[in-house]
Amino acid sequence: MDVGELLNYQPDRGAKRPRGEDEGAAGGEEDSRGGKQKGLGARELARYRESVAEMRETDEMTEDKKKILDKLMDQDEEEPEAEPVDESSVKKMILTFEKRSYKNQELRIKFPDNPEKFMESELDLNDIIQEMHVIATMPDLYHLLVELNAVHSLLGLLSHENTDILLHTAHVAIAVVDLLQELTDIDTLHESEEGAEVLIDALLEGQVVALLVQNMERLDEQVKEEADGIYNTLAIVENMAEFRPGLCTEAAQQGLMQWLLKRIKAKMPFDANKLYCSEILAILLQNNDSTRELLGEMDGIDVLLQQLSVFKRHNPNTAEEQEMMENLFDALCSCLMLPSNRDRFLRGEGLQLMNLMLREKKMSRTSALKVLDHGMIGPEGADNCHKFVDILGLRTIFPLFMKTPKKMKKTGNSEKEHEEHVCSVIASMLRNLKSQQRTRLLNKFTENDCEKVDRLMELHFKYLEAVQQADKRIEGEKHEMVRRGEILDDGMEDEFYLRRLDAGLFVLQLICYIMVEISNSGISQLQQRVHQILNLRGGSVKVVRHIMREYAESIGDGKAEEFKEAERKRIMDLVDKF
Repeated sequence: MDVGELLNYQPDRGAKRPRGEDEGAAGGEEDSRGGKQKGLGARELARYRESVAEMRETDEMTEDKKKILDKLMDQDEEEPEAEPVDESSVKKMILTFEKRSYKNQELRIKFPDNPEKFMESELDLNDIIQEMHVIATMPDLYHLLVELNAVHSLLGLLSHENTDILLHTAHVAIAVVDLLQELTDIDTLHESEEGAEVLIDALLEGQVVALLVQNMERLDEQVKEEADGIYNTLAIVENMAEFRPGLCTEAAQQGLMQWLLKRIKAKMPFDANKLYCSEILAILLQNNDSTRELLGEMDGIDVLLQQLSVFKRHNPNTAEEQEMMENLFDALCSCLMLPSNRDRFLRGEGLQLMNLMLREKKMSRTSALKVLDHGMIGPEGADNCHKFVDILGLRTIFPLFMKTPKKMKKTGNSEKEHEEHVCSVIASMLRNLKSQQRTRLLNKFTENDCEKVDRLMELHFKYLEAVQQADKRIEGEKHEMVRRGEILDDGMEDEFYLRRLDAGLFVLQLICYIMVEISNSGISQLQQRVHQILNLRGGSVKVVRHIMREYAESIGDGKAEEFKEAERKRIMDLVDKF
């Protein structure tokens, strides 16, 4: 390796988080000095440090080369400490960046077919972008990036194409992505809310997501540096979405949703980028009907089902692959909260896939149950409920109702979560099924001497006890607060109610709803069995009615007022007849 190659050497830059087992250390030393370098440029020093060991081992190295290397080392050792970073030095840095950016652009226009003419300016531009990383340590100075037009210039460089294949110079666009990722680091943004707001506003005004997506379209993930560039791009989106959740709709509409779906379904080996794509997709869909609708229109439900079908008969190979699977399931559950996506899920044979997953007893089973719950709940789930019975889903769901699987810890789900989802699916079917399918469901409760009613009552007393214990603790806390003269406001009451739900009140409400429904089914055998076990175990119809009245009052959050009233009336009619 000669000195020319040494000065053109470009070390690997690490991603925001390690993308592989041996990638975490990359780029760590490169930026440790910060500030402006004297003597040697930061680029040459970094390249020299990476290559010096290899060069010293070469027997054929000439005396001239040794002298040059010794001189470089002397300059490195004699280098004074970096200048302190303040507003003045940041302004200088930004102005230097603007000059170099303009010069590079000018040369590119002048010599479009001769990269050698603008290569030196490209390296200089890359250097100043690296130096600008120091600004990320001072978010209160972010306003300078906006006032001096640096944000606009940086975004302009995202469309920068590197045509020099021979020398493998760093992509300026990737250097910009690295800088933006560091500037938008969520911890840094929270250090100065004012500076962060100014930066995010300027980025959004400049259509940052659209430009980032266009840049990702050009990158080749077979090249490590470019794969890291995609990873860091996704980190920018995550940072901005966490700081300002409202931008998810805009980001999705600027091409990000389409790119994520395309990348997730690409026939490539599983890697950190695919995992990150699944995470960003789940974030975009959280509490956002606009992005859910957009995904549905892009056939995203089919993409999710196709990707999840891999885990029908096979468990994920690694913890990372399991995390991706859970992200995709979360994205699917989120989408199913939009009524129009329920129909897409039905037509895409999502019910059949979830039913198979429940039968195969792999790690996907727990999440498949959660998806069924989301797909069948409420009046919008009626078609899915009928189809589930038609595909013999009752044979799948009731064994899970009768016995909670022991292998719950592997998937990180609790026994309560499992029982909540199973009871919710059965409650949804009792609410939505008509005619023949409803009869088939009710007949299940009469099988084997009403064993499913016995299990239902067992769960009733289990959760009743848990809720009663929680109520005692809460009452004790209330008395203590009153004794201290504290006021029990609506906020505190809401908090206490959430604690009761967490203790098992919601599952208890679902169980009581099933009890009331089957008791009013017209099958005397079921009604008699419910009352018989209530009496035997010291239960009370009065307690069941109280639980159901409380359930009726809280039902239909987010629904139309007309629906709420009709549903409350229906439930209270069932309670009165119980």
